Amino acid sequence: MKIIVTGGAGFIGGNFVHYMMNKYKDYKIICLDALTYAGNMETLESVQDNPNFKFYKADIADRNAVYEIFEKEKPNIIVNFAAESHVDRSIDNPSIFLQTNVLGTGVLMDACRKYGIDRYHQVSTDEVYGDLPLDRPDLFFTETTPLHTSSPYSASKASADLLVQAYHRTFKLPVTISRCSNNYGPYHFPEKLIPLMIANALADKELPVYGKGENVRDWLYVEDHCSAIDLIIHKGRVGEVYNIGGHNEKTNLEVVKIILKELNKSESLIKYVTDRPGHDMRYAIDPTKIHSELGWLPATKFEDGIKKTIQWYLDNKSWWQNIINGEYKKYYDLHYKGR
Repeated sequence: MKIIVTGGAGFIGGNFVHYMMNKYKDYKIICLDALTYAGNMETLESVQDNPNFKFYKADIADRNAVYEIFEKEKPNIIVNFAAESHVDRSIDNPSIFLQTNVLGTGVLMDACRKYGIDRYHQVSTDEVYGDLPLDRPDLFFTETTPLHTSSPYSASKASADLLVQAYHRTFKLPVTISRCSNNYGPYHFPEKLIPLMIANALADKELPVYGKGENVRDWLYVEDHCSAIDLIIHKGRVGEVYNIGGHNEKTNLEVVKIILKELNKSESLIKYVTDRPGHDMRYAIDPTKIHSELGWLPATKFEDGIKKTIQWYLDNKSWWQNIINGEYKKYYDLHYKGR
């Protein structure tokens, strides 16, 4: 079995590479990543010498490069994590998100049609549904919730989802789509909420919180997300969308206060900053479908997962400090140039 994991040097993709290589010793995992700012080869350091792992530095929107890899590797399954995913960056520069998230997805599916695959899986987000009101805790996103995007990022991901579904209907491409809630865990890029708060708290720096910190997110431990995708690509029904949620709703302010308490830091470090445009208020996923069809449930409570996450950041300071000071960008040239 050969699986191409695009975006495999990123946060969730990197965790998926580790998860699959630990679970399936006879699978060959081929990682394809453009190594933009959020791609980090240090995330894959422990698997780079494994004979069942292979890395290609390539952009999924580069048709020639993608076709060359498909022709050489002849993969069975494609799991597409590759995406520009930071909402704030999408507001600053939407065009990059269209290039990678929409056009790149199209290139991958064209390659799947040309060379043939058993399954193409699109990793999407609950942000394609828009948001839910804070005063309706009874409402949840289901797979039939209409798409209602709020940012260029979520619009680009919704566009990719629709394109994937169109390729299934028009060309009979064997596809699945998953839409997940907010992930957290090891190897999370320090620009995101939880790792940023951990890093700032450890340095006794201010912790910036948008608005009043009332925005609610459903937090999903990244290993639980990986186990769900594993089930979908092996047992999920072709053409279907599966929502993956953590059953762990917390306000941003609650999350920040939990981190401060775990690190024994003062809440005086919290600084409220101007909210970003179009900031969604609440995300909450109903994962009934994946549970009833595939037997999946999240295994990690937030209170346990956040402790494991904080401990990982304490034990791996060099990983995130290299990102903050930019040293991680040199890793690829140091270890791969000339190979």
